[in-house]
Amino acid sequence: MAAPCQFGVEGLAAGELRRMEAENVAAENGRVLFEGDEAMLVRANLNCRYSERVCVVMGRFDAMTFDELFEGTKAMPWERWIGKSDAFPIKGSSLGSKLHSVPDCQKIIKKAIVDRLSQKYGLSWFEETGAVHRVQFLIMKNNVLLMIDTSGASLHKRGYRRNGAIAPIRETLAAAMADIAFVRSYSHVIDPCCGSGTILIESAMKALNVAPGLRRAFVAEGWRTIPSAVWQEERARAKDLINRDAEFTACGYDIDPSVIELARENAYKAGMSKRITFAQRDIADFAPDGEKGVVVCNPPYGERLLDVESARKIYAAMGEKFERRGGWSYAVITPDEQFEQFFGRKCDKQRKLYNGMLQCRLYMYFK
Repeated sequence: MAAPCQFGVEGLAAGELRRMEAENVAAENGRVLFEGDEAMLVRANLNCRYSERVCVVMGRFDAMTFDELFEGTKAMPWERWIGKSDAFPIKGSSLGSKLHSVPDCQKIIKKAIVDRLSQKYGLSWFEETGAVHRVQFLIMKNNVLLMIDTSGASLHKRGYRRNGAIAPIRETLAAAMADIAFVRSYSHVIDPCCGSGTILIESAMKALNVAPGLRRAFVAEGWRTIPSAVWQEERARAKDLINRDAEFTACGYDIDPSVIELARENAYKAGMSKRITFAQRDIADFAPDGEKGVVVCNPPYGERLLDVESARKIYAAMGEKFERRGGWSYAVITPDEQFEQFFGRKCDKQRKLYNGMLQCRLYMYFK
């Protein structure tokens, strides 16, 4: 199996799969490979915080001609997963390969799977009215990777955020930020520009060990090859692992009152409203209060010059307000490579991450 993920979080994704008891876990660029049975497939879908989806790996082979692509695809046991009436749309990409036309590759792969299934099922026509088995291909430097998606909607769609604020941060990235910022079950987390509350919600879910997929459905739930009892058992297992005794608390602030209301709604849908409080407040009014705190935030940033100038004024305000204090740490993500200059001091550590296709850096201050 494979768990595609954003660049920069492969190590985190591999670590959580090992903790789930997946076997032969191996991190690659943009994905983690692992092995397991149907229960592990379900467990990964329910529990992966950093991966974008979970896929069944059908196989890999080299192909520089369409004939090689056809024969390599046809040789794989598609009947193991795809039934007589199931739908199997094809989607993929090609990078640095002789077979560079994605539409042509889609047609060849589709034809090869149909040919294989026709021989196995004795059918000449497939209505494809049943459960969806989306076939994904990646051809990179003439090496073909074929997979079947088991998640459906991307795993970053947890089910609690119907609408995001302007420039929302992806849930998988917010979860990674919480991990890298050392959010624990006893942490007090503050986001002074919280937007729709995603960072705080993901921090709370991590602290309480709440599986991110508990409140959503997955396309593989409709597959004949995975008994419904497996889904029921893994959901029950995930619920049993929730740390309801965690001391975690969080506060979120934003200058926009409508955004604060949205954050409250999202926290309620995520089941975290008792752990997170929200209030309208300007970042200029921020002050570290108490013996300890973990500040994690995604300050607003735009592409237009005025937006960049405004963002940099916020960075300067952060530099003044995020004072050095024992027990307090700060983690700020931004695509602005000049962040440290406007913040006013060098970070103690930084890490390259991606929010979708946007390259960012997480700047951390803890000394």
